[in-house]
Amino acid sequence: MRCPFCHLDEDRVLDTRTAEGGYMIRRRRVCTNCNRRFGTVEKIEQLLLRVVKRDQTREPLDREKIRRGIERACSKRPVPSEHIEQMVQSIESQVYNEYENEIPAKEVGEIVMSHLAKRDEVAYIRFASVYQEFHSAEDFIREVAQLAKPGMPK
Repeated sequence: MRCPFCHLDEDRVLDTRTAEGGYMIRRRRVCTNCNRRFGTVEKIEQLLLRVVKRDQTREPLDREKIRRGIERACSKRPVPSEHIEQMVQSIESQVYNEYENEIPAKEVGEIVMSHLAKRDEVAYIRFASVYQEFHSAEDFIREVAQLAKPGMPK
């Protein structure tokens, strides 16, 4: 690994830790030339999965876009950052396990909503209102009634 300060590739690893449920490794390093410390991250390189949008355009699955949607839905809710990260990791794992090359955007939204429904009902309703394009109070009432039915995750 090349030192970001002196640009030589003479370093040693001080500490190694797993992150994101074992899907990532963080390493603390020290340059043997300039003695400065720096960190590196190793992550599994996954195959490119494309999301098929409503207009049939395709774009790469974007983990950060999923995270932003969940964070927006959970804004001012008692959902810790660690739980959001766990949801994103779980959603990403589920998508990569169930789909090989392409996934409809509708499916991504449904998976996100199922995870939010288990974690926080208000965040679920917020996400559903944007994702399903609610236009009236009746849309909200219908979704809340659906959420209140027995058998729905709480």
